[in-house]
Amino acid sequence: MFKKILIANRGEIATRIIWACKELGIRTVAVYSEADRDSLHVRFADEAFCIGPPPSSKSYLNIPQVISAAEVANVDAIHPGYGFLAENAYFAEVCEACNITFIGPTPATIRLMGDKAQARASMKAAGMPITPGFDGVIEDSEEAARIADRIGYPVIIKASAGGGGRGMRVVRNRDELLTSLPAAQHEARLAFDNPAVYIEKYIETARHIEIQVLADHHGNVVHLGERECSIQRRHQKLIEETPSPALTPKLRQRMGDVAVQACREIGYTNAGTMEFLLDEEKNFYFMEMNTRIQVEHPVTEMVTNTDLVREQILIAAGERLEFDQDDIVFSGHSIECRINAESPKTFAPSPGRITTFNIPGGPGVRVETAVYADWFVPPHYDSLVAKLIVHHRTRDMAIARMQRALEAMIIEGIETSVPLHQQILADPDFIAGNLSTKFMDRFIKNKSAGTQKAG
Repeated sequence: MFKKILIANRGEIATRIIWACKELGIRTVAVYSEADRDSLHVRFADEAFCIGPPPSSKSYLNIPQVISAAEVANVDAIHPGYGFLAENAYFAEVCEACNITFIGPTPATIRLMGDKAQARASMKAAGMPITPGFDGVIEDSEEAARIADRIGYPVIIKASAGGGGRGMRVVRNRDELLTSLPAAQHEARLAFDNPAVYIEKYIETARHIEIQVLADHHGNVVHLGERECSIQRRHQKLIEETPSPALTPKLRQRMGDVAVQACREIGYTNAGTMEFLLDEEKNFYFMEMNTRIQVEHPVTEMVTNTDLVREQILIAAGERLEFDQDDIVFSGHSIECRINAESPKTFAPSPGRITTFNIPGGPGVRVETAVYADWFVPPHYDSLVAKLIVHHRTRDMAIARMQRALEAMIIEGIETSVPLHQQILADPDFIAGNLSTKFMDRFIKNKSAGTQKAG
């Protein structure tokens, strides 16, 4: 087992990894930017090193600085969390060259799944259902138009080198395609230093469903069910839950079996997530694979009683999975709300000093955060300040528990998304489980119409 692990991340995921390491008796090393000097992940780690000024390009994305800290601290392994360097194949290769274990899949697998066009082709070859489209990179507008004409509008342009909605455009006719293609390529170049994009059929009304997988180095692969991630704005998830209101046990098994088989085909190891679109006829299509732990992993942990971060560490250390597929039992329902430092009305970021920070408690309530009262939320990073997770026997009871927990979640000094979450959970379509990736478009439109009418 590892003796010391460096956490190449910040915020709530860094503290989450520290908790798992402490339970395993592993010492931890935090790295931090000057803006995060007083963060909780720095306080709770056994050692901490400042690796640069606030901009992530000069700190959390600075590979030489991260590796230098790891070598000075004499660590056995590095856990990248999510974001930053978590899906950087070069960083994984550097770790390997420095005899430091990268807690994640191999560099080759990260590179394969990180190129969305290649991942699509690989999954198709592995027997995974995929949406109609082009299995390569689009070279020019004429080629794009030919492909779109063949598969039929609407289509979606996606950045080959990344995700999160950047470099992504939905187009409904040829004129839109010709203007959207260069814009998507430009955005992809800025976000990922790679302008490559590809095109696939856009499914108008779909759910975003993802399957959690674990795979060790001894050929054992399991799935831990699905997460419903359809509540999102501009392709950024807001609320996740498991199980999905749309999946039957039979469909869950089918999707899980496909995800496990695909992992076997590409030789995947460690934790990963297969992301799918589920249409109204319950057909599912592969979107992409995230080769890391997910922000929303706690809901899976709550219904399976599994510590996914602990499993990541054990797998990286060469241990076998302690359970097989038949051992995984799904119990109850779990929901996660991402509490962001942003206006609940305009979604504008709201950095600043937190003057009051009260987190809810009680049965079945879990909060993951690295902030506290008097903490200054810096403007340099993602706006996530906390994750609020609940668990109960049924979905209706979980919704009621989340509403109660949100009411007790008091954060003052900055604006947060708490009021938005309260409104979403009270929405009749959400309560009924009538979800799709268009939910927030409809929700915001209705909310705006209601505000204008009241005015």
